[in-house]
Amino acid sequence: SFQLSARGHWSTWPAFASGQTVLKNHKPCCAPEERMSSNKQALLTIPKPRYLEQLESYLRKELQFLDLTKSNSQELKLQPYREIFEFFIDNFKTYKPLLSAIKNEYEATLAHQKEMIRSLQPLKAMVTTISEECTRQILALQEKEKVEINMLKQEKQYLLKFIDNMKEEKSSLQTQVEHLQTSIAEEYARYLNEYGARKLLLAKLNDMHNEQLNRERHQVQDVKGEDVVKLTLALKIARQDLTKAQVKLNAMIADYGDVVPRRDFESLEKKYSDLHQEMRTLQKDFDQLHKEYQTLLEIHRETAEERDNFFTELQQAQRNCTPRPNWAKCSEVIPGGADRWGCLAEGKTSDQLVDVLLEEIGTGVLKEINVFPGWGKGDKVPAYLRHEGEVENKKLTKKDVVNILKDIWKEKNAVEEQTGKRSGLPEFFLSYLQKKYGDASAMEWSYTLYENMRRCRSNHVMSSFFDILTGKVGEEQYHVQNRLISNLQKELAARDSSNRGSLTSEHILCCLSPYRMAMREAFPLKRKDSIQELVNASRYKLDSTEDLIDYRSLFKEDEEGNPEPFVAKIRSQYVSEKQEYLRELKNNLGDLIELNTDDLKAAFLTIDPDIDDQTLDTYIGLAYQVRREQPDQEVVPVDTALQRLLAGDVRRVGPSPREESKTDLKES
Repeated sequence: SFQLSARGHWSTWPAFASGQTVLKNHKPCCAPEERMSSNKQALLTIPKPRYLEQLESYLRKELQFLDLTKSNSQELKLQPYREIFEFFIDNFKTYKPLLSAIKNEYEATLAHQKEMIRSLQPLKAMVTTISEECTRQILALQEKEKVEINMLKQEKQYLLKFIDNMKEEKSSLQTQVEHLQTSIAEEYARYLNEYGARKLLLAKLNDMHNEQLNRERHQVQDVKGEDVVKLTLALKIARQDLTKAQVKLNAMIADYGDVVPRRDFESLEKKYSDLHQEMRTLQKDFDQLHKEYQTLLEIHRETAEERDNFFTELQQAQRNCTPRPNWAKCSEVIPGGADRWGCLAEGKTSDQLVDVLLEEIGTGVLKEINVFPGWGKGDKVPAYLRHEGEVENKKLTKKDVVNILKDIWKEKNAVEEQTGKRSGLPEFFLSYLQKKYGDASAMEWSYTLYENMRRCRSNHVMSSFFDILTGKVGEEQYHVQNRLISNLQKELAARDSSNRGSLTSEHILCCLSPYRMAMREAFPLKRKDSIQELVNASRYKLDSTEDLIDYRSLFKEDEEGNPEPFVAKIRSQYVSEKQEYLRELKNNLGDLIELNTDDLKAAFLTIDPDIDDQTLDTYIGLAYQVRREQPDQEVVPVDTALQRLLAGDVRRVGPSPREESKTDLKES
C-alpha cells in the first residue's frame, strides 16, 4: 500500500521550496522565468517522493513480466500504465472526477478507433476485388477492340486488293482498245489496197475494151470507108471525157481515202460504248466503296475516342471509388422510420440520397427556427425579400408549400389568359402573397416559402419554382415541359380506342404497339434508346408477364407533388437533350472565345439544318438578351451565351445530321 506524508498531504516533487513556502509564494499569474533559477537549484537538492518511487518501481516490475514478442504487445504494454493511472486517480481525491473523465474519454476513443480498424478490414479486400474486376473488364474491352481493329484491317486489305484488280482490269481493257484500233488500221489499209487494185484492174479492163472497140472500128472503117476526120474528132472527145473521169476519180480517191466502211464503224462504236458504260459503272462502285470506307474510318475514330474516354472515366472511378454506405441506418433518424425512408430512397443514387438526407436534416432544422433574419432593403435584394429586422417562420410542411406554389401557378396562368400579357414570376409572387395574406404577413410567408424551396431540391415543384424565381431558369422552360407531358397524355388517350385507361406494351406488338406509336408521335425527334427508357420507366411497377400499362397512373403525383418515374424521366431527358444540343453547338464553335450573331447562326444551321428563321431569331435573342428589332452586332463570350441558352427553352428542331448519316450507312 502507498503511504502519505507525515502531515497528511501529498509530497511535491520536484519541490522548489517547502510546502508552506510554496503555498505562500505561489502566484498563478507570475511569469515562469522569474522562478527558473531557484527551481533548478531546488531540484538538485530535494529527493523524489516516496509514492513516486513506488509507482515507478511497480511499473518496471510489470513491464519486465510482459512478453513483448506477441502481436498485441502494445495492448499488453498499455495495461500497466492503465493500472498506475488508476492508482493515481484513486489516491488523488481532489481531482479524481476530472482525471476519471479524462481516462474514460481516452478509453472510449481507443475503443472507437479499434472498432473503426475492425470495420475497415473487409473494405481492403473489397477494394482489391473491385480492382481485379475492373482490370479484367479493361482486358476484355481491349481484346474486343483488338478483334474489331483486325476485322477493319482485313476489310481494308480486301478493298485495296479490289481496287488493284479494278486498275488491272482497266489497264487490260485499255490494251484491248489499242489492239482493236491497230487491227482496224490494218484492215483499213488492206481494204484500201484492194480498192486501188480493183480500180487499176477496171482501168486495164476499160483500156483493153477500148482497144478492142478501136480495133473493131478500124475494121469497120476499113470495110465501110467511113470518114477519118469524124473518127478523129470522136476519139478526141472520148479522150477528153476520159481525162475528166480520171480527174474526178483521183479527187474522190483523195477525199475518201481515209474513210472506214459504215458497217465496221457502227460495230466499233457499239463496242466502245459498251466498254465505256462498264468502266463508268465500275468507277461508280469504286467511289461508293471509297465513301463507305471513309465513313467506317470516321466511325472507328469516334469509337476509339469513346473507348479512351470510358477508360479514363474507369481510371477516375477506380481512384475515387469508395465503399457504398449503409443507407438503412438513416431510417433510424428520419421521421417516419424505415417505411418513409424506403419511399424516399426508392430508385435513387448515392448522390441523390445525400441530397434527400440533407433535405430532411434541413427541414428538421427549419422547423426549429422561429424567426428569419431580414435581408435588408438594398437594390440587390429581391423585392419579395426586402425587409428589415426579423421575420416569423410559419413552419409549413412540404405538402402546404407545394399546394401554395401550385395555386400561384394556377392564378398566374389565369391572370395572363385574361390580360393577354405575361408578367415576371418574382413580381407576381409578391403581389399574390400580399393579396392573399395582406401586406403585414406577406414577408413572413415569402421568407418561409423561400427557405423551404431552397432546402428541398429533390421536389420538382419546389425546385423548379425556386430556379425560375431566382432567375436560374427561364419560365418558358417550365411551360414547355408541361406542354410536352400534356401532349403525350393526349396522344395516349387518342390511342386508347376503348377508353379503358390502359394500352398494350411493346412486348405484344413490338414496334406497332399503340403505346410506342403514341410516344413516337409525341416525341418525333427522340432516339430509339430514349423511347425504350420511357417504356421501361412506365413498366417499373409491372411484372414481366403483364402486358397492359395503365397510362393514366403514370401522370399522377403524391401529396408532396412528387411525380411518377415516367414523368421524371421525361423531364430529365428534356434537360439532357438540351445539354447535348448545346454541347454540339459548343463543339461546332471550336476555339472561339467571343462570337457574334453570324457565327452563332452558322453554328445553329450546321448542327440543326431544319431550324426555321423565327426559332433561330428567338435563340439569338436568348443568347444576346436583345430584342429582334435591335442591332445584332454585339459580341459576347461563348460561355456567357451558352449559359443564357441553357437557362431558356432551346431544343432541336430537326433530326441530327450525324444521326441521319449513321442511319443512311446502316440502310446501305
